[in-house]
Amino acid sequence: MKSYKKECVLGPLFKFIEASFELFVPLVVAQIIDVGIANYDKAYIIKMVGVLVLLGFAGLAFSITAQFFSAKAAVGFASKIRQALFRHIQSFSYTDIDTISTSTLITRMTSDINQVQTGVNLTLRLALRSPFVVFGAMIMAFTISFKAALVFVVSIPVIAAVIFSIMLVCIPLYKMVQTNLDRIMLIVRENLSGVRVIRAFCKENDEKNKFVEQNEELTKMQKYTGRISAIMNPATIALVNLAIVLLIYIGGVQVSNGIISQGEVVALYNYMSQILVELVKLATMIITLTKAVASANRVSSVLETPSTQNFTNKAIAENGDIAVEFENVYMKYSGAADYSLSDISFTAKRGEIVGVIGGTGAGKSTLVNLIPGFYYADKGSVKVNGVDVIDINSEDLRKKVGVVMQKNVLFSGTVRENMKWGNNEATDADILKAIYAAQAEDIINSKENGLDFVIEQNGRNLSGGQKQRLTIARALVKKPEILILDDSSSALDFATDAKLRKSLQELDFNTTVFVVSQRISSIAHADKIIVLDDGNCVGVGTHDELLNSSEVYKEIYNSQTGGGNQ
Repeated sequence: MKSYKKECVLGPLFKFIEASFELFVPLVVAQIIDVGIANYDKAYIIKMVGVLVLLGFAGLAFSITAQFFSAKAAVGFASKIRQALFRHIQSFSYTDIDTISTSTLITRMTSDINQVQTGVNLTLRLALRSPFVVFGAMIMAFTISFKAALVFVVSIPVIAAVIFSIMLVCIPLYKMVQTNLDRIMLIVRENLSGVRVIRAFCKENDEKNKFVEQNEELTKMQKYTGRISAIMNPATIALVNLAIVLLIYIGGVQVSNGIISQGEVVALYNYMSQILVELVKLATMIITLTKAVASANRVSSVLETPSTQNFTNKAIAENGDIAVEFENVYMKYSGAADYSLSDISFTAKRGEIVGVIGGTGAGKSTLVNLIPGFYYADKGSVKVNGVDVIDINSEDLRKKVGVVMQKNVLFSGTVRENMKWGNNEATDADILKAIYAAQAEDIINSKENGLDFVIEQNGRNLSGGQKQRLTIARALVKKPEILILDDSSSALDFATDAKLRKSLQELDFNTTVFVVSQRISSIAHADKIIVLDDGNCVGVGTHDELLNSSEVYKEIYNSQTGGGNQ
């Protein structure tokens, strides 16, 4: 809020001035009754009505100005919080995101920050105005009749006690509502991202029932919370109306005794009505503020979650010809019971092609994710250029590593824009060279706009094989010292895969390549092959060596080739 000090002062100030005009209205009405109407003085009535109109327009002008400053501060504040939250989320490691969950982070970025924005807006507008009108009206009532004003003194604390009691009950309930909203967000996200799988297995009805069940739970919680918070307005109005009845009774007696005039009774009634309106506004503000506080705490909890990603300034030094070294590495995912990798040790020299093979769930992706520091080893060390990745600045490390994920992700934009993710300074010639190396030239040649062809969100207008080749090209544009291909040729036919393997051996820059695959043909040419089985390294060597020394590798080979020559 530091950038909006002026707005935070001017918003409530203009509301304060507008409220001051409003407090004079009952006095003007009293004068119209006691002087104008009592004396049948039309000129006086018209003059005082003009004063009322003038007060109304002045109040409107100040109110609009206050709304402008309050909205500017609230929207600007929310924008800065959203930017800070997004920046902080970007600093999270894979482990942090797995722990918090993506759906929760989306809710924090959207629903929670919107609630906070609304809370700030209402607070700036009403936090000063409503109490001022309530106490101002009570003070003005004392200037009319001390005895009648005692009604205000008794009723206002009672009403305030009711409001704050309900508020205290509602705060934890709103937190539970937001937690249930997180679960809804998770289900929706899973359904949208996995819609094809759901339809392929005819699970639409199961997913609908799952959503309906969770939605009904959220609805029940919201209804329960709503019923409690809904007590506030009728309870407040009932108490104020009781106070009005008592006020009119006392005022009527005093009018009969000639202590106060009829206009002053009407003024007292108007002041009590103003108090009613302001207390209702205050109740609404408190309900909104309760939600905002609950949401703010949830946003704060994310902002206060320290990133486990490394941001040290230690540089990566050259260390002979060893590019990557694993020393007795153990790795366990957050919340998992067992290690996903156990006692992994090997070295990869500069310029080597290293194959990683194993069955589903063997730990292949986990192994290569340790190299760029997406996850960190629980025991042992993973070294790049002789330095433990824990001691290397994450950004510097990833500048040296090119990664093609198992799940191909392309962003909406042109082919050129996607390719420049690897190197923003890359020329069209650099991009085309990488595209040809990735065997993706047919994609560019078949598109009318070439590099200006627009890719839709997540590459919806491309086939699986086309997306794989373009993501490989994007990594090659970077010219990384270490290139990780995580099962990135699974959608390619054998001929294209063979051409890709050949082109990787003919790159015009020296890079250590890690090829993760379940196909023997994709890694048989590698200088070194790492065989994984249930998180354990059961073989390291060349294709021929492993056929003689590793039963797991031989079993995979026989299952894919029928035991014949490849």
